[in-house]
Amino acid sequence: MSKRMNENEKKIDKSKLYSIEEAVKILKQSARVKFDETVEIAVRLGIDPKQTDQTVRGTVSLPHGTGKTKKVVVIAKGEKMKEAESAGADFFGSEDIIEKISKGWLDFDAIVATPDIMKDLAKLGKLLGPRGLMPNPKTGTVTFDIAKTVKEIKAGRVEFKNDPQGIVHCAVGKLSFDENKLVENVKAIISQIISLKPASSKGQYIKSTAISSTMGPGIKVASGE
Repeated sequence: MSKRMNENEKKIDKSKLYSIEEAVKILKQSARVKFDETVEIAVRLGIDPKQTDQTVRGTVSLPHGTGKTKKVVVIAKGEKMKEAESAGADFFGSEDIIEKISKGWLDFDAIVATPDIMKDLAKLGKLLGPRGLMPNPKTGTVTFDIAKTVKEIKAGRVEFKNDPQGIVHCAVGKLSFDENKLVENVKAIISQIISLKPASSKGQYIKSTAISSTMGPGIKVASGE
């Protein structure tokens, strides 16, 4: 373990659950690298991830964004492409964009598609699915409301889904953010995850919650459930 990591570990009582405010303060005090670290949250859920009806998946518009401007692709037809351009989409098209992606182009962070184009986009499922890029009605990325969705994604809307271990990982901002902004972003994602508790999930829903920065320590926090 490096000297920096040792110093960071000494700042944390592993037996304690910190408040979100305390944890954010510690992360900011632990910053020692020259780049602007990403702050992430990991929420371990009391679900059975093998049961499809217990999947926790959704979106949340972070109050202060993620600190990263996402490249958004819109796949649509006709007037919806003009709507995409006006809303600030980085790329837009229909069959031409689908063809480009099929040849390996993946220089974007999110795809928004209209329902009528999904049958043509379905053939890219094996390419986009594993990367979390396939549009999905559950996350609002299959929609005719192109302008609203593009603007929300650009403003800091994030998607999340539990992994095979039942853990939700999500970026909640940059370490350079004011403490209050990071705290509000963390609380927003936790609140949204709590609201999506599956009806079939029994017992304790949120098992543990931790926040960390790219090069900083992981700090367990009280979720407030």
